[in-house]
This record gives sequence, structure tokens and C-alpha cells, in this order.
Amino acid sequence: MNAIDKNPSPRLRQQRAAIDGAMSRDRGRLLGMLSRCQAKPQDAALAATFEQALQASVQRRQVRAQQQPSITLDPQLPIAREADAIIELIRDHQVVVIAGETGSGKTTQLPKLCLAAGRGQAGMIGCTQPRRIAARAVASRVAQELQSELGQLVGFQVRFNDKVSDDSRIKFMTDGILLAEIASDRWLSNYDTIIVDEAHERSLNIDFLLGYLKQLLRKRPDLKLIVTSATIDTERFAQHFDNAPVISVEGRTFPVEVHHPPGCARRRADLPAWRT
Repeated sequence: MNAIDKNPSPRLRQQRAAIDGAMSRDRGRLLGMLSRCQAKPQDAALAATFEQALQASVQRRQVRAQQQPSITLDPQLPIAREADAIIELIRDHQVVVIAGETGSGKTTQLPKLCLAAGRGQAGMIGCTQPRRIAARAVASRVAQELQSELGQLVGFQVRFNDKVSDDSRIKFMTDGILLAEIASDRWLSNYDTIIVDEAHERSLNIDFLLGYLKQLLRKRPDLKLIVTSATIDTERFAQHFDNAPVISVEGRTFPVEVHHPPGCARRRADLPAWRT
């Protein structure tokens, strides 16, 4: 830290505040440019380049805020009854732990609740899934609910398949993909929100992510984290993140009926008996 940083001028404070309103992926680059401008205060060209980059990033974020997609929830899903409480928790806390039983709708509806809470403007809402097939299937479902083509508002990335655009607000991926991104971007600057779904599985990838994110949250106060678990043992997750608030959402089961085609019982009777 140099002497200028210790006693920032009003102009410098204003520029730093403006950077806070830029896209999260641009903040590191803009801070570097601002530092060079401080070191060379007489370089008008450098100052002009910084101002142009800053304004472009701020305008990009403003456009994303103005183009907020319409959010609707399925009222039949149990999580819809807790929607207002969840949105308020996301706005007021950096970390939220959600205990959602199977069938609660947490996987498909939480990203939309994050949008309703004002997330997804400075960066993407990253949603991790333990398995590739789940990441792709859930992305397709959420895109359909937001009336958008897959790869536009909602995208996904798994091994050998990347369908994410600059306009994407929500990105589904495996936890391994997010871990790989840390190697090239330790700040995870493409995201303003991370959802770690199915954290109760406690795989090596999930445990590493939770440990890394705890350290990152201290350096990125703008980043939000939502951890979901299908088990009742959510207090351990809450304690790990400095007693983060916990909200529980009940689940819903669906009846399963078995129908046999006509003549199925007769055909089974005609089969030879299995001999051991």
C-alpha cells in the first residue's frame, strides 16, 4: 500500500466507489489501471483509457439491471411459500444455508429467487451440481421456466460442453468445473453469487469448495453464497460460515403407480423357470 492509498483524495474515493458499481469480472483490471493512474498522474491518455473502461463496465451492469427477467414461481412447490423469507435472507446476509427436503424445489427455484433478490447483475449466479447430467437437465428446466433459450439467460458447463454466453445470468456446472476455474481465477470474478447444491453429499470437491469459499468471502464482501442440503444436519454448515442463518423448506413426495401392458402377466408365466 502506498502513501496515496493511506490518505485517499475525494476524487480517488469517488473512483473506487464507481469501480464497486462495475461488473465483478472487471474490478481487478480496473483497480490495476487506477493504481497505474496514481503512479502516473500526468498521463492523460492512461487516465482517459481508465475512464472509458470504467464507464463501459458500469453501463454493462446497468443494462443487465434494466433487463431483469420476469420471475415466476410454481406455487405448488413448497419453496414458494418461503420465497419472501429466502429473498430477504439473501439480501441481508452474505451466506445463507437452506435445508430443503427432496421435492422442495430448491434446485430449480433458488437461482430465480437470487434473481429476485437483485443478484446476477454484477456477475453470474453460479450453481454447482454433483453430476453432469443433473447440471444440464436443471439448466434446461430453469431456462424453460424463464422462457429463454438454453445458453442465453441460463447456461451450463460440463466437461466437453460449454453453453454459456455473455448474457447469461445463471450458470449450472459441476463442482469440478468451478474448482477448475479457481486455478485461472482465484477471485471467481465471473460470479456475484454461488449456490453449492446438494452439499450434504460431502464429496472431496464439495468440501474443498466450501473451505475455499470461506476464505474468499472475506476478500470479496460483494460475493453471496447459498449452501443447500437435503439433510437436517445444517448446523455444521452454518457454524462453518460463522453461524450463517438457516431456513428449512419441507419436501414433497409424488405417488408412483405401476402399470403393466395387457397380456404381460401371461407372457411372464410362459417364460421358463430360472434354475440354480
